[in-house]
Amino acid sequence: MIVSTKEQAARPHGRVLILGIGNILWADEGFGVRVVEYLAARHHFPAPAELMDGGTQGLYLLPQLEGLDGLVIVDAIDFGLPPGTVHTVRGADVPSTIGARKMSLHQTGFQEVLALLDLRGHAPRKVALIGVQPVNMQDYGGGLTPPVAARVPEVAAAVLAMLAADYDIHPIPRAPDATQDGAGLMTAAVSRTAYENGRPTEAEACRYGDPRVLTRMGG
Repeated sequence: MIVSTKEQAARPHGRVLILGIGNILWADEGFGVRVVEYLAARHHFPAPAELMDGGTQGLYLLPQLEGLDGLVIVDAIDFGLPPGTVHTVRGADVPSTIGARKMSLHQTGFQEVLALLDLRGHAPRKVALIGVQPVNMQDYGGGLTPPVAARVPEVAAAVLAMLAADYDIHPIPRAPDATQDGAGLMTAAVSRTAYENGRPTEAEACRYGDPRVLTRMGG
């Protein structure tokens, strides 16, 4: 994709992007998105820092990632560690970690994004990945599992610490009464509180299908 000169000029010099990737529809796979949602609700990020819900966009993210001074990726990654463990990877180890530990299609696509950025000479000057070991990524419509949900504030704090240490960027805390899910980062209907509290019961959703049908198909 080609980024126009006007688009490039509109972006502040030395951009540092905090990118949450993943699919909120599949339980712990939405971890990265929920972390940036948490950060947006509690802090204002002045330029050159930016927050982005990258979802599962893959190659469509390429124009947004060109020429960054720094990229901080947050995602659920299979590190082979105990569930809920937080682990940080930096530099050249990031794409290889995503490639070797991919658990979903969005991670395959993002590995390609990093490779293309490098090939085109637009790779971020610094890149880091803060990941959590998921518990469940197969529960369609499910929210974060308790061990992973408990890591959201911890990883958000790690992102803030990284911004301060590596880029001298200090996001401004929002007033307690001004915090809100999403804070403009996503629509209210899919904010974490609305999404998880609004999930129908197993009986209402027939979440796991009809065992009579599944048995016949499997047999």
